[in-house]
Amino acid sequence: MQIDLENEQLNLGAMPRIQRAPFHARHLLTLSTGFTFVGLVAALVAWKLSPSIWRTLLGHNAAALLVMAAGLESAYAVTRWRCQAISENAKPTWATWRRSTLSSIPTLDSSDNEPKTRLTKLKQQIKVWLHSFDERTVKRISSEFIEALWLGGLSTLSWFAVRTSWNMSLSGADLGQTGSVAGGMALLIAFGLLVLERSFASHLTAEWPEALRLAQLTRVSILTLLVTSFSLFFSSWDRVWPARLACFVGILPAAIAAELMLRAIASTFSRRMTHLEPRLLADSFLASFFHWPLRPLNTLQDELKSRFGINLKQNWAFAFIRRRFFPVLSVMAIVAWLLTGISEIRVDGRGIYERFGKPVAVIGPGLHAGLPWPFSRVIAVENGVVHQLATTISEGSGAAEPDSTTADGVAPDTANRLWDASHIGEKTQVIASLSNDKQSFQVVNMDLRFVYRIGLNDNAALAATYNSADVPSLIRSTANRVVVRDFASRDLDSLLGEVRTELSSDIGAAVQQELDRLNSGVEILATILGAIHPPAGAANAYHSVQAAQITAIASVARERGNAAQVINDSKMSSSLANDKATANARESKANAEVANLRFSAEQKAYRSAGKAFLLEQYYSQLGKGLSNGSLVILDHRIGGTVSPTIDLRTYALPSDM
Repeated sequence: MQIDLENEQLNLGAMPRIQRAPFHARHLLTLSTGFTFVGLVAALVAWKLSPSIWRTLLGHNAAALLVMAAGLESAYAVTRWRCQAISENAKPTWATWRRSTLSSIPTLDSSDNEPKTRLTKLKQQIKVWLHSFDERTVKRISSEFIEALWLGGLSTLSWFAVRTSWNMSLSGADLGQTGSVAGGMALLIAFGLLVLERSFASHLTAEWPEALRLAQLTRVSILTLLVTSFSLFFSSWDRVWPARLACFVGILPAAIAAELMLRAIASTFSRRMTHLEPRLLADSFLASFFHWPLRPLNTLQDELKSRFGINLKQNWAFAFIRRRFFPVLSVMAIVAWLLTGISEIRVDGRGIYERFGKPVAVIGPGLHAGLPWPFSRVIAVENGVVHQLATTISEGSGAAEPDSTTADGVAPDTANRLWDASHIGEKTQVIASLSNDKQSFQVVNMDLRFVYRIGLNDNAALAATYNSADVPSLIRSTANRVVVRDFASRDLDSLLGEVRTELSSDIGAAVQQELDRLNSGVEILATILGAIHPPAGAANAYHSVQAAQITAIASVARERGNAAQVINDSKMSSSLANDKATANARESKANAEVANLRFSAEQKAYRSAGKAFLLEQYYSQLGKGLSNGSLVILDHRIGGTVSPTIDLRTYALPSDM
């Protein structure tokens, strides 16, 4: 029953929950502070860790602890109202230390004789503001909003802790002794929470109405820790389910955190009467299912009746469903178990029917009835499916991706047949060699593939199912042994000179004979020998040799070009000098011939004319010399007995003028 302070006939002191309210409040505040601190530290550490199973488990356990802290904080708000109703202190001693410490802070006194600087005054004003912070905040913000803020904040942190640590791509990990120690610590913490849960469950409803809800939230944390220890104990490299279980355990605290967030948001739109006793805000509907014995229908009916006033127990239809639920469920379970004996084989498949673990027959496509599980089962077997298998797979290549290229698109990497690159399906083989009359060996790469299928008869299907656990590995290992034995007697020349189809057929026949001897039930349809060439490393080395040879040839050609250029320049220079000398000689000879002709002519003229010719020549030469000169004619008769004089001296003016 909800307490109303305006009811004058109500005796608060006689109520057990009011009498025990101060103790419950101090206990809840201590627990909520501890759970909040541990949950925040665990969430921060999980956020700093790299993606692993440790991060996932630590984040999910931090979320469970934060949900528990949110429930404790909400229960503390209710018990604090009861303490205020009887004017009791709801805080423990350690929580009142801050207020007593703040009250001892000196206030700003104008009578202080110490000189006040601006910095000192600012410091004292900050101290005064901090001292009055609690009172002003309480006056400004209501307690209901603070409670909703705490509940929503812790729930949001819990949800984000699960969200950031959720990782479904985790693989198995061997945690070793560290995992065992961590699992043991999780069990110890779960035992401590179990003691706390038993303490909550031992309280009567009249004494502490919120204890049952807190016990249910504690069971969520206990379940999370138990699953955590279970995952840590059984985690190994070959087990993936512990990592998946570690992820799935976070669904429960995340769902409860989402529910509490919605309750916190909805509480802000509802008005609470100060004279009425508040209800527990962290009343999780999902956590209410954690009780024994499990009665989900009764729990749902009680919730509908308490919250909406709908009593389904008085409805004859729901009563009939409740009475017939388990019989009908049992009949359905039996029918479902009997239906496990019916199996369906596809049109392109077949199966082996086992009864009590012994193969009885090979069945074809269609529906087949037999004994239910686990007395019989049907193992699916391929029916004519053709596979292609390479004898080896390069390291780091991983699983082959399906070819999604089109006819008009870019060719895939598998179509690259150049031997200067490593291919996925190539096998390195050592063969015999003879070099310089000495026995040696050589290494070649070959692309050898087998096209196979499981035999179509019943004996082949039984042999392929029960005589070999991995058919591709069996074919690959058998082919490797056959190829090593066959190539041990061949050298490179005979290998390259032999017909490729004959070589592949010989290898395929040898592999089929070996598989038949092992009774594997595998049928080799074709053997494809795609290429035989030196290793890719030899190709790269050969490319370097080719590059060096090309560089040498280019250098020789360049030097020959330079030499030819020098020779041609020299020939051109010598030809020009020869031509110039010939021209000069011809010109000199022509001048000499002209001078000889002139001399002969003048000599002949002198013989004919004598001094007249000489005078004529004198006048001619004088005319040529005087034609470009200035003449000054002097008469010897001027000046009487003194001959005239011509002064040819020149005088320059002084430099300072």
